[in-house]
Amino acid sequence: MSIQGLGTQYGRAGRPLRVTVNHIELKKYSEAEIFQYDVDIQPENGQFKKLPEAQFMRSVFDQCMRIHRSSRLGGVHLVYDARKIAVAPKRVCGSTETLRLEVTYTENGRASKFVVQIREAAVIDTSVLTRFIHGDSSTDIADIQPALNALDLAFGSVAHQDMVGFGRSFFTRAQSLPIAGGLELWRGFSLSVRPGIERLFLNVNTAVTVFYTPGQLLETLSSALNVRKAEDLRGKTGRDDIREMGAYLRGLVLFLRHRGISGKRKFTVKGITSTALDRESFEWEDPANPGHAETITVAEYYRRRYNIGLKYPFLPGLVGRRNAIFPIELCEVAENQHYRGSLNDRQTAEMVRFACQGPSDNRNRISDALRQLNFAGSPVISSFGLSLASDMAQVESRVLPAPTVTYGRGSRQPSLSPANGAWNMRDKCVSSPGVPLEHWAVLVLARRSELPDSRVQSFITTLVNTCNQTGYQIKSTRPPIMYGNLSGDISREMRRACDAIRLPPGKAPQLLLVVLQSTNSHVYQTVKNCAYTRLGIQTQCMQSKHMQRPNPQYCANLCLKINTKLGGTNQSLTPSHLQKLLRSKPTLFLGCDVTHPGPGEVNKPSIASVVGSTDFMGLRYSATLIQLPSRQELVGKLQEAIVRHLKLFYKHTKAKPHHILFYRDGVSETQFAQVRDRELIEIQRACSSIEADYKPQITFLAVLKRHNTRFFPMPRDADRSGNCVPGTVIDRSITIPSLFDFYLFSHAAIQGTSRPTHYFVLHNDPKFTADEIQMLTYHLCFTYAICTRSVSLVPPVYYAHRVADRARCHLVDMGVGFEEATSTSSGYYGGPGTTTSRATEDPNRATKIIKTHELLDESMYFM
Repeated sequence: MSIQGLGTQYGRAGRPLRVTVNHIELKKYSEAEIFQYDVDIQPENGQFKKLPEAQFMRSVFDQCMRIHRSSRLGGVHLVYDARKIAVAPKRVCGSTETLRLEVTYTENGRASKFVVQIREAAVIDTSVLTRFIHGDSSTDIADIQPALNALDLAFGSVAHQDMVGFGRSFFTRAQSLPIAGGLELWRGFSLSVRPGIERLFLNVNTAVTVFYTPGQLLETLSSALNVRKAEDLRGKTGRDDIREMGAYLRGLVLFLRHRGISGKRKFTVKGITSTALDRESFEWEDPANPGHAETITVAEYYRRRYNIGLKYPFLPGLVGRRNAIFPIELCEVAENQHYRGSLNDRQTAEMVRFACQGPSDNRNRISDALRQLNFAGSPVISSFGLSLASDMAQVESRVLPAPTVTYGRGSRQPSLSPANGAWNMRDKCVSSPGVPLEHWAVLVLARRSELPDSRVQSFITTLVNTCNQTGYQIKSTRPPIMYGNLSGDISREMRRACDAIRLPPGKAPQLLLVVLQSTNSHVYQTVKNCAYTRLGIQTQCMQSKHMQRPNPQYCANLCLKINTKLGGTNQSLTPSHLQKLLRSKPTLFLGCDVTHPGPGEVNKPSIASVVGSTDFMGLRYSATLIQLPSRQELVGKLQEAIVRHLKLFYKHTKAKPHHILFYRDGVSETQFAQVRDRELIEIQRACSSIEADYKPQITFLAVLKRHNTRFFPMPRDADRSGNCVPGTVIDRSITIPSLFDFYLFSHAAIQGTSRPTHYFVLHNDPKFTADEIQMLTYHLCFTYAICTRSVSLVPPVYYAHRVADRARCHLVDMGVGFEEATSTSSGYYGGPGTTTSRATEDPNRATKIIKTHELLDESMYFM
């Protein structure tokens, strides 16, 4: 089913401004057919067991084109995706013909012959682009994807000539930055053709990614393991260290180079041996003594076979093809290798600093990239009939007015209109206080010598005073202070702290303030897992460094979180204003997000999080977590989750929602129709399952945050950081034809170039106008519970993000994920003996609601 039908809608509210966007208009594009080909590259004799890396495939193909373009291909330019597909502006062979081309490619001094076979797979009608951008209701965004992909390949082929590419992103080492861990950061940019209103655009944005540092593997590995010189690796050969080495090296392409072989030999690391080279042994037949096999260590083999005495035989070996073992000290890291692993806190901070660019720098880098690429001078671009404007486009925008934010009784300033999306809590009281805090304790997971009782109590006194001044009452001013063993059983330490709370009969502990020595994610997740699934107690974690000097501002931030967790609200919109935006209909606000496992985490489930409001003002929310099969996009058991949230709304308001406002994140544009149709039915079924004739109006919005569109205001219209001011909305020129969509800046950027959120209205029973839905979405961003700023994402989705993030804590003890291989499984780490722990028969396939402790189930425990 198509997602067309609502039609493009434009708002009028707000102050008009012109902004520059990182889109370059295609002044000309051909409506002729583009021909898509299947490409099969194989060795002259035999076949690849596994498709080689993209760089190698592209190099072989490019060499083939250089040899055969003018003769066998009639001068036609084919552009290739480095896997299986190529496109051309003209036919290069008959529609049923297979074109067979032979090529010799030389790599590292070795020449090899390959056969490239080209077969026509499809004919792409590019005239569909013209129909789509002019609002033809018979075409859908999925219909134009093949044409867009073909044009992306054409533009990308120009960048590939001098840069390293992955998908639609391209990078260069020219401005790289070495970081900790044997890695380096590279700058680059992304390229993609986007449809606009009656125009096509090339979207160009800056990008940063991580590569392995090329060169001697021993140096790279020393950096990765944080040792100063290779000899210090002697102390890094424990079980956990070798496991860490294996995780870093697995999949890495290396060159083996030593005097016993000519040139250098390329191989990919499959794993790492579980023992050192001077102990790792195998059966070997000495060529000088044929017929006699003996057991020999790898270190001894290199001494006898190649006359090489290894300097570091205490290190494990690298396992390559056919389980051959290679010494680390004889290997080099090949160039241009993309790092796909996770970054630690230090590396992440370095990447953020490197990537953070103000709007003017970002704009200049995009202009520099366009000059460098010189599309106007490219014969490939010319052959596809493409021509670009000389500069980035300018589009109309509007700045919506900020709402009035209200606070509780006792506030010196009970209402305000925030300037630039920010305000403070000075002389203000929370909108409605939660349950007074009487039964709580402090668990310090740090050394008493570093954080004595007196210092902890001093912080508690500041926290209590700040909360009471802010309108949230803490009755117990001297809670029990317990010190726990960080390396011990954290669950037991938490129970011990809870047991120290003096409780009246029938009362449960309300809060555990947990002081952590560091940002160790495993400790944090263990604390939250115990609280969410076993103890049923609200927890507030904080770092020990904040206790050293009690800061009232920090304590005020904690107050907002504690008040929210214990049932209060911190700020609100004016009720009459919100009801006007909602047309005086009781509205259930829903947010939904689906998060998937990271790259390589093939055995972890996807997680859907659904949050629903439990009050008329959209301030209080409850959450539902759903485990999905790995990488499934559609939310199973959504009907069950919606029924739960409908009942909770009625329980707390004594009213049935007349309107459901559903914000859905985690969906790409090509999945809109499928997700909207399936999940809209689930919502409708949930309503009718409660009462057969219960049919509230539904508004369904998709939310996209991960996109490459950036806007640059005129200097006179910018905020202090040079970005668009909060409330800036763009709903014309570069939006999707025939769809009801808009870009919204609802926040003030703290650093870097601000990224707007892209909203798509996919279903609209109440027939909200563009002004109404844009204003409602923007003003909701001022109600995020623990911020005195408007946030970049509408709160229901922001909360769904937080719930999904907390899902990791639920799964800590569920056995979902990888269990590392041991030496008994296959002889090396990361080999085929790697096993998987399973909490259910197959956690990858199970769809189920993940339960939270009943004492927390209806609360905002996730804040």
